[in-house]
Amino acid sequence: AMAEGPPGGRTPSSDPGGAPGPPSPRAAGAAAGSARSLSSPAAAGSKWVRLNVGGTYFVSTRQTLCREPKSFLCRLCCQDGPELGSDKDETGAYLIDRDPTYFGPILNYLRHGKLIINKELAEEGVLEEAEFYNIASLVRLVKERIRDNENRTSQGPVKHVYRVLQCQEEELTQMVSTMSDGWKFEQLISIGSSYNYGNEDQAEFLCVVSRELNNSTNGIVKEPSEKAKV
Repeated sequence: AMAEGPPGGRTPSSDPGGAPGPPSPRAAGAAAGSARSLSSPAAAGSKWVRLNVGGTYFVSTRQTLCREPKSFLCRLCCQDGPELGSDKDETGAYLIDRDPTYFGPILNYLRHGKLIINKELAEEGVLEEAEFYNIASLVRLVKERIRDNENRTSQGPVKHVYRVLQCQEEELTQMVSTMSDGWKFEQLISIGSSYNYGNEDQAEFLCVVSRELNNSTNGIVKEPSEKAKV
């Protein structure tokens, strides 16, 4: 049974001085829609950052760009203070006046921590950008890569010297295990049996070994060890 209303036909929900009544279905739906809009991916899109590097657009997350706390990109996108004086284009992307060709390896390093440079890219260009963006760990990696390449170039093509050692079956294990002075095993060739001791044949082998000529002087190989002379 419904209680009778006050005189004049006014209900409690319509009384300005009374307690508010329950929200209408339309108001409840509007409130739910507003809550959904705040939690939607579009509202959470602030974690994505758009960069305009020399006219080329890159998109990444603030977490990636702030992987190096002292880097220029972290200061630009995560601290974003007026002291940095950063500008944005009409799309809202941060403007960076640098060559976009070398920005790819920079961004990929922040993503997965590995230095990957395409063959057509000069490592010196990546180093220049790493220094500009103040990514110290990447600067060290690129410098090591450049130094290793210079060492390989200065050494020229690697040359090897080969020797063939003859041994019996019972000597084979000891000979291979005690090989030293940079010699390494290459190939083993069985040449059958030349001796017969009682009922047992002693199989013989040719063992091919090699080493690099890094220790040579003017093309003359230094004298090998006693083991390699056998």
